[in-house]
Amino acid sequence: MTDPQVAVGMLLILILAIFLGFPVAFTLMALGVGVGYYAYFDAHRMWRTYERAMEAGADGWTLTETWLGGFFNNRIFDLFVNQTFSVMSNDVLTAIPLFLFMGYIVERANIVDRLFSTLYIASHRIPGSMAVAALVTCTLFATATGIVGAVVTLMGLLAFPAMLKAKYDVRYASGVICAGGTLGILIPPSILLIVYAATSGVSVVRMYAAALFPGLLLAGLYLVYVIVRALWNPALAPKPSKDDIGDHSFLEISWMMFTSFVPLAALILAVLGAILFGIATPSEAAAVGAFGGLLLAAAYRALTWQRLKESVYLTARTSAMVCWLFVGSATFASVFAYLGGQQLISDFVTGLDMSPLMFLILVQLIIFILGWPLEWTEIIVIFIPIFLPLLPHFGIDPLFFGILVAVNLQTAFLSPPMAMSAYYLKGISPAHVRLSDIFAGMMPYMLIVILCMVIVYLFPGIVYWLPNVVYGR
Repeated sequence: MTDPQVAVGMLLILILAIFLGFPVAFTLMALGVGVGYYAYFDAHRMWRTYERAMEAGADGWTLTETWLGGFFNNRIFDLFVNQTFSVMSNDVLTAIPLFLFMGYIVERANIVDRLFSTLYIASHRIPGSMAVAALVTCTLFATATGIVGAVVTLMGLLAFPAMLKAKYDVRYASGVICAGGTLGILIPPSILLIVYAATSGVSVVRMYAAALFPGLLLAGLYLVYVIVRALWNPALAPKPSKDDIGDHSFLEISWMMFTSFVPLAALILAVLGAILFGIATPSEAAAVGAFGGLLLAAAYRALTWQRLKESVYLTARTSAMVCWLFVGSATFASVFAYLGGQQLISDFVTGLDMSPLMFLILVQLIIFILGWPLEWTEIIVIFIPIFLPLLPHFGIDPLFFGILVAVNLQTAFLSPPMAMSAYYLKGISPAHVRLSDIFAGMMPYMLIVILCMVIVYLFPGIVYWLPNVVYGR
């Protein structure tokens, strides 16, 4: 076999191992080190050193040491150590644990139930008011946490039973929770954008500025769909009665909004504004956000030692997963490129004589399919580096490409048969809620995601306007 064929075999073994359920990070490291040993192995040098030791009259123990030293004297081990150090000392990645900690501490601060109740009361005159309140809460909470499973689970425990009790259609209600919970990986401050920036070399602050309007556009399209569906078929979302809402004056509602919506929104805007306007680096802003989350939890009298300990543990676990994925991916990618795998794929794709639009459609289709068995972290860290070197050939900006990928990855949580949002919701739903109903409720939102991608492609100013205004072209 030629070296490029070995590289392609590496990739196929990785995909097979992922489908069989092997831990992705350790599979990447094992393949990188194992195949890398073959790639960097210099048998001639090893045996020449061994023969010199024999000619010098070395004893058996010395010969054994010489042979073992030659066996382990392989550049793959140096590469693995260097990649590990590079990832762990990456300034961009230091923002991840801080943002995660902010999200976990906010999640445990009992803010969401108050926020949902307030938004429901404030929007009770809007068709599908409870769904609208759930979607806005999901958007704000997902933005603060960036953790899809946490948002879908918490909103599934809080808003989903309330909608079912209010006689909302099961499909209509489940679609709102599942779609709204995924927005945190797109709307800044998003951890996905940080990981993509570290992978592609694009500035994190420009990524945040570029993703803001597409994220709000997608959330707005979701809201329009929810309201139009409720107008079109009122039976899906019955209007609340006065007994359900209660009698609240304008001042009471304003105070409820001020004490529930404003603090969380202010925390998010402060963190995001500090990053976008250059007041702080992403890591510094994330540290301020984590401290602000602690203050917010304390203000709501929800900061306990147990919740703090859980937040720290979950932050460490998730951060370790991301960092070791980076280590494994960097080692794997280095060996893959050294063997000529990247060049083989590049030659194949460029030989197809595709237009930039055809290339974008092909890549987005591949990412959409990869979203069935894989989490977004694996897709960004493993497969996106394969496509990035091809972008200059097609004249595609990595910033614009990254936004399209971030929008597309919404479908990773919404597309059957492995739509994780559906399984998160099913796990905490009443027994009569079927998985098929949840899947059916999510399908319109997948079409909305595709519509959003088309709009972003046709009007690229949605992506470029804010970065160009704030940072220049």
